[in-house]
Amino acid sequence: MLRTSPARLLAITLSSCCALAVPAPAGAEDTEPAVVVNGAFASPQVPVGQSWAYLAIDGWEGPGLLSAARAAHPQGHQAAFLATPDAAVPLSTRLRAVSAGATVTLSWDDNPDTCAAKGTAKRTYTVSVAGDANQPGGFATNEPTGRANWFVGRSYSFTAAEDAPKVVFTFDASNPNPGCQPSITNVAARQTASKAPPKGTADPCAGDAAGGSQCADVGAAKGEIAKCPATSRDCLSSVAGDGRQTNDGIAQQTTAVPDFGDIPRDESPDAAAQHLCPQSNALIDGLPPAYLVIPPKQWGQC
Repeated sequence: MLRTSPARLLAITLSSCCALAVPAPAGAEDTEPAVVVNGAFASPQVPVGQSWAYLAIDGWEGPGLLSAARAAHPQGHQAAFLATPDAAVPLSTRLRAVSAGATVTLSWDDNPDTCAAKGTAKRTYTVSVAGDANQPGGFATNEPTGRANWFVGRSYSFTAAEDAPKVVFTFDASNPNPGCQPSITNVAARQTASKAPPKGTADPCAGDAAGGSQCADVGAAKGEIAKCPATSRDCLSSVAGDGRQTNDGIAQQTTAVPDFGDIPRDESPDAAAQHLCPQSNALIDGLPPAYLVIPPKQWGQC
């Protein structure tokens, strides 16, 4: 029979209580996953019997893939190997559903690969993304051992300078034996959307625009209105005007509505012709007969 001492039960209870009391990181509630297409490099599959292959990687640009057996990642993923700076297509992807201004944290795992012999230097590479404020991140793999030696949980944070920012992994060509490239897999990302106000909500008289004639008048009027007692209509009218132009416009519209309603909607053809015939006759007076098909004077209604 399994026995548990009261002291052990108390320790478990206290540890559970304390674990529940740990606060969440600041801003964590605003962080959400960002889309990394094919982050585990599962597609396409390296052909059976091959440990690596130059393949077009779904969702990525890059040289090719290592098979799951060659990569020997703890979670069984395939991996992508990097490209040197002079390569035509370095390993890169775009983070979908990320908008400019969002803060992004990218994570991945890296491996010096089995081709890096034990005792050789760590394999170094950079991660870069567009944006003057985003400095490239430099990384070095674990010590080469002649077999898989994965570092799990690399990360690189940046502020997106564009929608769907492009992230590029580049192998440093100064590494010894640049033909033996490190590999990465298990790529993921999280983002926090920008807190910038929506476009079009900024004050039109803010900044340099405040010196414009219209904004200057508005600013002066605000100052004068502030000096008026709240109960003094004459003071307010002297600054803001009495609203005569607005009131006149409202009165015109009020009068126009019933006038429009009084217009008859039904009228006999003969009555309508009495309005049209004089205008038509005036327009064609003086024109030679050759220009007229049937002169209005010969219309039955005229």
